[in-house]
Amino acid sequence: MLLAVDVGNTQTVFGLFDGSELGERWRIATEAQRTGDELGALLDDFLDFDALDGICLSSTVPRLIREYEHVAERWAKAPLLVIAPGVKLGISIKHDAPHEIGPDRLVNAVAAKEKYGAPAIVADFGTSTNFDVVSRDGEYVGGVLAPGIEVSMEALFARAARLVKVDFVEPAAAIGKSTATALQSGVVYGFAGQVDGITEAIRAELGAPDAQVIGTGGLAELIAPYSKTIGRIDPFLTLDGLRIVWERNR
Repeated sequence: MLLAVDVGNTQTVFGLFDGSELGERWRIATEAQRTGDELGALLDDFLDFDALDGICLSSTVPRLIREYEHVAERWAKAPLLVIAPGVKLGISIKHDAPHEIGPDRLVNAVAAKEKYGAPAIVADFGTSTNFDVVSRDGEYVGGVLAPGIEVSMEALFARAARLVKVDFVEPAAAIGKSTATALQSGVVYGFAGQVDGITEAIRAELGAPDAQVIGTGGLAELIAPYSKTIGRIDPFLTLDGLRIVWERNR
């Protein structure tokens, strides 16, 4: 069994693979001050460490890497693969600053190419909304970073005293009849429009009007139905990417 761990700035997602099949999944808040023993005790409630053959980790929080190393060594007693420079990805990277690319962005590109072919664009709805691009030749060529939905709305609520926080749900109509429904409409139609605008610009630059768009991340299922360009939703694309990279480095 493989434990895939995707540590984001806001949330951490765990997935347990038996071969290529994704079984149990868990999602927790990312807390940068957690220790390895705290993480080990938490995971011990979810899974059987003795059944693990290894752990594959993507972390956008550098401090937590050493804590997961502790989990692998003391709790799981299993090898740990950290997505970092030198790891075999199986995809060529055409980027001016490859060391700056987030590990989650790289494994998303790997999974998109492996599962859906090239060219491809991944729209990942997380703390930021990341667009990662695989060219017709199957190369990672870069992407776009935009403010994420929750971050954008938190900033709006902080600056506008009369606005209240709302649930991120599908709006009944584009024209809101209350402040809450107007905000919900703005979230869905606004970010769907952002995706479509960025996608069209990427497709034009690639010379690939047929480049497919895969939506992933926690809020992909909310935005995708209102987007003209998102063709697939794969909520666990990053976990699949971690599995694929693990297999390529065994």
